[in-house]
Amino acid sequence: MTDTKTDTDVVIAGAGPTGLMLACELRLAGVDVVVADRLTARTGESRAGGMHARTMEVLDQRGVLDRFLAAGTPRPIGHFSGLWLDFDQFETRHPRSLVLLQSHIERLLEEWATELGVRVRWSSEVTGIRQHDSDVEVDVGGPEGSRSTLRARYLVGCDGGRSAVRKLAGIGFPGTPATVTALLGDVELADPPAESLFMQRRAGGDFSVFAFEPGWYRVITTEYDRVAGQREPVTFEELRESLLRIAGTDFGMHSPRWVSRFGDAARQAERYREGRVLLAGDAAHIHFPAGGQGLNLGVQDAFNLGWKLASVVHGRAPEILLDSYHAERYPVAERVLHNTRAQAALTRPGPQTDALRDVLRSLIAYDDVNRHLGGMITALDLHYPMSDDHPLTGRRVPDVDLKTGDGRRRVFELLRTARPVLLDLRGDTALAATAEGWADRVDLVEARSTADHWPVWPVDETAALLIRPDGHVAWAAHAGTTPDPAALRTALTGWFGPATAD
Repeated sequence: MTDTKTDTDVVIAGAGPTGLMLACELRLAGVDVVVADRLTARTGESRAGGMHARTMEVLDQRGVLDRFLAAGTPRPIGHFSGLWLDFDQFETRHPRSLVLLQSHIERLLEEWATELGVRVRWSSEVTGIRQHDSDVEVDVGGPEGSRSTLRARYLVGCDGGRSAVRKLAGIGFPGTPATVTALLGDVELADPPAESLFMQRRAGGDFSVFAFEPGWYRVITTEYDRVAGQREPVTFEELRESLLRIAGTDFGMHSPRWVSRFGDAARQAERYREGRVLLAGDAAHIHFPAGGQGLNLGVQDAFNLGWKLASVVHGRAPEILLDSYHAERYPVAERVLHNTRAQAALTRPGPQTDALRDVLRSLIAYDDVNRHLGGMITALDLHYPMSDDHPLTGRRVPDVDLKTGDGRRRVFELLRTARPVLLDLRGDTALAATAEGWADRVDLVEARSTADHWPVWPVDETAALLIRPDGHVAWAAHAGTTPDPAALRTALTGWFGPATAD
């Protein structure tokens, strides 16, 4: 038995996509971070099978998207409970979903994290938490009964739906229990369906078969009269027999990589912060994996939290900034739980559900309905509530082509350093004077758009934008009016702390 202490700024429990994304965000901001995971090493399991447009935008804003695009397969479609949605109409450079298994996403995120100097400690399970005025002590159990204490400014639980951090922090996890169990396996098929994305509902349940790599397929079955405990082990033969019962064939399945089960339980943490302990990803919310939203939701949690936590750690912003994380992200997950419950209900067998699906399918043919459901699934329609009345404020900034003093650049390229950007589109010298006190943490960029319009609204309606590191607009000035210095100072102070001279 050993007893050691290690000091760091932030401890992250969980080395999945959420934890790794948060670690990368913190390191980009110069925060020292340790990632602790109870597993001995990566298992290769892949519950998630890809990412949506907003997650691709997030990675594009940090300059690493090409790594993921090279490893995955883009498809311009998604679905709402198996009813197909067309993503082509969305105003984004990435109007598609990217088929890429979670194991590959984790590998690429970990490579990026390693480049940034992130330390990942395997065989490190969080077993205790003690909060103090200025730090938190995290007890970690290791191999062969060893133990250590990590002392940090903050602890973030990204350790999944059964989160030890959430339980130790005393945060409730209310919601609805599972009413159905689905089986999942990555297998080879001797006689696969002709379609690369094959989904069918039958009287006994439903099944889907997705091609994700040469020779490999993801098979998912759901039988509504069979509910099993989520911790019960599942065998390949159990998956094969389930597919036979529903589909009447097993498509010649063999050579499984792994098999698992999941349910439609939907739960959400009562609060995302308890003092110096925060939650993100599945530790904060679980739901039926309908529409492929879970991994994306967690990565976007991390993207929202990372820059805020870094600002507080560095002493640039007060701790109250961390409360905006819960305020902004809790309603987002609440909406995902709501729409996945609806999708789960739409999969249940029966003539009434069949009729409802037919009606919804006819509605999806209308662009407005397709846009509404697609925007919700992809999170492209996300709008954080803010007080400014400009139509851009609170929304994700469009990735418009710009002409700057350094040449042609995209808006997303301005965010590669994970710093806020004050974008001056009209050459207003007063903006620089107003923002001078934040020059150490906010980049001022003077530019002109090379397009006639932003997506959705005209360029000539906007004179300047204050863009947060997560790509959401914190303040905007209408063209044709003089930007209000007081309003800009309020936004700068509220999001990025007081001016240096204050």
